Amino acid sequence: MSIHLHWYLPTNGDSREIVGSGDDSDRVAGPSANRIRPPTIDYLGQVARTAELLGFEAVLTPTGTWCEDAWITTAALSQTTSRLKFLVAFRPGFISPTLAAHQAASFQRVSGGRLLLNIVTGGDPVEQARYGDHLDHDERYRRTDEFLRVLRGVSDDTSFDFAGDHYRIEGAHIDYGDWDPPQIFFGGASPAAEEVAAQYVDVYLAWGETPGQIAERIERIRSRAAEFGRTLEFGIRLHVISRDTSEQAWAHADRLLAGISDDRIAAAQQMFARTESVGQQRMTALHGGRTADLEISPNLWAGYGLVRGGAGTALVGSHTEVADRIAEYHQLGINHFILSGQPHIEEAFWFAEGAKAVLHERGLV
Repeated sequence: MSIHLHWYLPTNGDSREIVGSGDDSDRVAGPSANRIRPPTIDYLGQVARTAELLGFEAVLTPTGTWCEDAWITTAALSQTTSRLKFLVAFRPGFISPTLAAHQAASFQRVSGGRLLLNIVTGGDPVEQARYGDHLDHDERYRRTDEFLRVLRGVSDDTSFDFAGDHYRIEGAHIDYGDWDPPQIFFGGASPAAEEVAAQYVDVYLAWGETPGQIAERIERIRSRAAEFGRTLEFGIRLHVISRDTSEQAWAHADRLLAGISDDRIAAAQQMFARTESVGQQRMTALHGGRTADLEISPNLWAGYGLVRGGAGTALVGSHTEVADRIAEYHQLGINHFILSGQPHIEEAFWFAEGAKAVLHERGLV
C-alpha cells in the first residue's frame, strides 16, 4: 500500500518558533515572539492552498478551546481549495452522533466528498470540564464506543435505533447522497482506546514514538482487530525538519530549542502532568522534561514535546534521511503520515521539494 502524506492546519496560530498546542498555544519565546501569524481564514487559506499545490492529500485540523473550531474553519476553506481533503478533529462527547453524521453529510455535499473525521476522546480533565464533561477516562471511551456505533449505524440505508448508557437514538437515518461516509481516524494509547479502535475505526493514529514502540502497538491492535474480523490502516503524527543536509536540519532544531525558556518548559510540563491521556504520558516520558539527549532514535527528535502537547516528536535530517525514516515506519505498517512544521507554509515546501521528492523517486508515494 502506498504512502498517504497529509499536512496540518495551524488553527491556533503559526510562527518561526514552536507554537504550543493547549493552554500555552499562543506563547512563543525568542526573536519571533512578536511575529505570530494569527489563524485568519486568509492565512489558513494560504496554508491549505500550499498543501494542495504540493500534493498533500489532506490537512489535519485540531480541536480544543485553544484553537478555532475545526468544522467551521474547514468548511470555509473547502471553498478556497478544489482537491484537498480536510481531516476534522472533534470531541465525540459534546455533540449528538446523529448530528455529527448530519454535519458530515452536509460537508461531503458542500466540499465534493473531501471530509475525513478524526475522533478525539480527550484526555485533559481541566479542558473536558470547560465543556461540562466530567466523566472519567474509561467512561469517556465507553461513550466514544457508543458514539461510533451510532455514527456508523445512522449512515446505513435503514432507520436506526440504539439504546445505550450514553445515547438513546430512535428512527435515525442520514442520507449521504452521492458521497460515502468519511473515513474515521482515531488515536489513543490506553487499553480502552485500543479496544475502540479495533472495533470501529478505519485508521488508527499514533504519535511519533520510536519504530520499536510503534511496531509493538501495531501488532497488538492489528491482532485485536482481527478478532473482530476487521483490518485497519495505520497512521502516525509527526513534525518534520527536512533540509538539504543533516547539519542544516539539526542546526534548525537547535535554534528552535534555544528559543524555549526554562520557565516555559516548566509551565508546559506542569500542564501535561495533569493529563489522563496515556499517549501524552508516553510523549512526556520520551524526554522527561530534559533538554539533553533529545534524539531518542535516529533522526527522531523529542524537542517539540517540551512545550507542545500531543505529537511531540519531529523527524530531523537531510531529505534522504527523513525519507529513510518514513520508509522505515511504512515497512512497519504505517501508510498515513500527518506531518507539520513551523512555519507551515515554508516547511511544507522544504519537505515536499526534498523528502517527498525522494519518496516519489522510490515509488512509495
